[in-house]
Amino acid sequence: MSLEIKAKIDVTKVLKEHLYQGKEAKYLDVAFFKNDNGPGKYGDDGFIVQGLSKEARERGEKGPIIGNWRYHEPRAGQGGKPKAAATGTASHPPEEEDDVPF
Repeated sequence: MSLEIKAKIDVTKVLKEHLYQGKEAKYLDVAFFKNDNGPGKYGDDGFIVQGLSKEARERGEKGPIIGNWRYHEPRAGQGGKPKAAATGTASHPPEEEDDVPF
């Protein structure tokens, strides 16, 4: 049985000026860090930090903590297999309506 990682991101903490404009889409770089002292107050196994540009890091800026993550074991019978996507590919996921504030 495989483990999954589930994450929650507070999109209001994302610094829009550090989103990366790719050829066909805008991207958010993130880094996952594991808690050194075991699970956090709310059972999270680690936290998520927004990645910044090389120039910003050289100026001493640090990305904000924008969320947390935890290990999740799939329930028996799920087999740990990922669900098939309705449409799209890894590089072009299906378009969905959302209420992201940017």
